[in-house]
Amino acid sequence: MAVLVSEKLLSEEELAVPALVAQLAELLKKKQWMLATAESCTGGLISAACTGLAGSSDWFERGFVTYSNQAKTDMLGVDGALITSHGAVSEAVARAMAQGAIGHSRAQAAVAVTGVAGPSGGSRDKPVGTVWFGFQVDGHLSSELKRFDGDRAAVRAATVRHALQRLAALLT
Repeated sequence: MAVLVSEKLLSEEELAVPALVAQLAELLKKKQWMLATAESCTGGLISAACTGLAGSSDWFERGFVTYSNQAKTDMLGVDGALITSHGAVSEAVARAMAQGAIGHSRAQAAVAVTGVAGPSGGSRDKPVGTVWFGFQVDGHLSSELKRFDGDRAAVRAATVRHALQRLAALLT
C-alpha cells in the first residue's frame, strides 16, 4: 500500500513511523517520562520523527546529533579511548552514548544509534547496514546489533523504525 501526501508517494514503512511515534508518546506520557536521543548515522531523523508529532514537548526532552567522534565525546561524555579501542560503530560506544544522553538530560529513557549507513565506510567486520543500538530505560542499559539491507536512505529509515519499535517494547 502507498499513499500520496503532498505530491510524494509514501511507502507502507514510511506510514508506520507516525503510528510508532504515537504509540511511544502514549507510553512515555503514561509514565510521565521524557525521552532523549543520541544519534550518529541517522543524523537526527529519530528526533525529527518524534517532534513531528504535535505535543511532543510533553514527552520528548532533547536530541543529540553526534555524528563525529569529537561530538560524541563533547556532547555525551563518551570516552575517546573507548572510541579508539572499539570504533565508533560498536556496542561499547552505543551503550556509552545512551548513558550520556541520560546523563546530559532530564530524560528517563534514551536511545542511541551508531552505524554505517553507506554507501561507503563499511568493512568486512562492519559492512554497510551495520547499526548498534543502545537503550537506557529507567536505569536499565541494553544494546542490540542490527544489519539492514538497502541504500543509505533505506538503512537510515530502518534504523529509525527499529529504534522506535524497540523503545516501545522496552516501555511496555
